[in-house]
Amino acid sequence: MNLRAQVVFWLVTLLVVIGLLWLLQGILLPFLVGMAIAYFLDPVADRLEAWGLSRLAATALITVIFFALVIVALILLVPMIQAQIVALINTLPETLEHGRRLLIHFGRTRWAGLLGPDHSGTALMGDISKWLGGLLGRAWAGGLALFNALSLFIITPIVAFYMLLDWDRMVARVDTWLPRGHAPTIRRLASDINVVMAGFIRGQGLLMIFLALYYGIGLSLAGVHFGLLIGLVAGLISFMPFLGAIVGFIVATTVAAFQFWPAWGHIVAVVAIFLVGQFIEGNVLQPKLVGKHVGLHPVWVIFAVLAFGAVLGFVGMLLAVPLAAALGVVMRFLLDRYMDSPIYTGGQEPRVEALPPPARDDSPRRVADR
Repeated sequence: MNLRAQVVFWLVTLLVVIGLLWLLQGILLPFLVGMAIAYFLDPVADRLEAWGLSRLAATALITVIFFALVIVALILLVPMIQAQIVALINTLPETLEHGRRLLIHFGRTRWAGLLGPDHSGTALMGDISKWLGGLLGRAWAGGLALFNALSLFIITPIVAFYMLLDWDRMVARVDTWLPRGHAPTIRRLASDINVVMAGFIRGQGLLMIFLALYYGIGLSLAGVHFGLLIGLVAGLISFMPFLGAIVGFIVATTVAAFQFWPAWGHIVAVVAIFLVGQFIEGNVLQPKLVGKHVGLHPVWVIFAVLAFGAVLGFVGMLLAVPLAAALGVVMRFLLDRYMDSPIYTGGQEPRVEALPPPARDDSPRRVADR
């Protein structure tokens, strides 16, 4: 097969995959979450196998413990989040009115007008109820909302169990499908992609959990209205660099100012919480959990999340980081090949090394063996 035929084959394959993702995006969510959980937990299963457990026993033990922890977390968090939402609805009229008066005090009458004149709590609650009702109606009209909600609790654990059980066998089987002439190059690229994805997804996942708990608990202790809800959202969207901290900081300081002004102590405490959180993230957790070898530029991550989200919705946002990692490795490889080609060298002697050395993988995954 000549080069032109190979390019056509891989382009057609890529278009078919993209088309299938677009057509099936409504049912992919539980399968993607299950695969992500299996990928996240595979190093633990490998470690247990090295300690003498069978793959089946290791998979069963890990799956039971993981989902037991998820259920316990939901039992603990859902009532608190529900209470925060109720508090948000009940205190929103008072908070907005306090904020309007604060803006008028500083001469920001135009901005104060955006919050409206003095509202009665009943009228404002009626407006909020209508807005929420319309939002829920549009979400339900999506067609698969109920299916996705139920499948996350039913299908996801099953997918995660079987993917974790057969992960090594599936990788070995896919390896036999590789074109023999390009198998070493594809394995090298797959190894680099795995290192980037492992460093970002596993490390960033742990970092998101820490930041969500830190901001949620910190803002709650500072007495900020619905601080737990703000902190959890700020932590969970921190997979987009700087976005979680910026959004959380703006929302938390605004709510604190509206709630506590002119008492500066609580507002300063909120600012200090985010400053300390950013210091810990940037100087302690980010280097330890994610590492500097990942090679995903923050702008590239943000662009990928927004672009894939616009095309495939929430499923696209889940796929954004893995696909961005894979595309980044492939683009670096293609750029390296271009710089060794006559198009770049102009007929001069090409560089000796066509591929960069593989990134160092500190995880216990046996990538080299695959």
